[in-house]
Amino acid sequence: MTLEETIQQAIKEAMKAKDMVAMNATRAIKSEILLFKTSEGGSKEVIDGDILKMIQKLVKQRREAADQYAAANRQELADNELSEAAVMEKFLPKQLSAEEVKTRIREIIAQTGAASIKDMGKVMAAANKALAGLSDGRTISGIVKELLG
Repeated sequence: MTLEETIQQAIKEAMKAKDMVAMNATRAIKSEILLFKTSEGGSKEVIDGDILKMIQKLVKQRREAADQYAAANRQELADNELSEAAVMEKFLPKQLSAEEVKTRIREIIAQTGAASIKDMGKVMAAANKALAGLSDGRTISGIVKELLG
């Protein structure tokens, strides 16, 4: 079963359970998938890696919105955003710890032969590809800078 099919099944289950938070979160993911498929005027085939990136983006958006709501003293809205983010994260693979990411990036640096911060682009390209869905870009970037700097 593809990730897209899993999400469609989760929408059905949320509707049956009348779980509005889960229904809104899964529908948001489905909406992103449909936008991706219809963009640029073609019938694109969407792969699980693309969907994982979309979900990560949506989770990040929810967390940022929750921070803004909390700063504006609107905790009920912040809680709703965090609840939706938690539902979305169920579709993501387990995130690697900072140490695991650091180990993987060391391997990538060795493979690419990077020696200085000038090689950061080469390392980032390989790291983003290898760690897609397993860690966020900010963490990867920070560790690459640390190891090359």
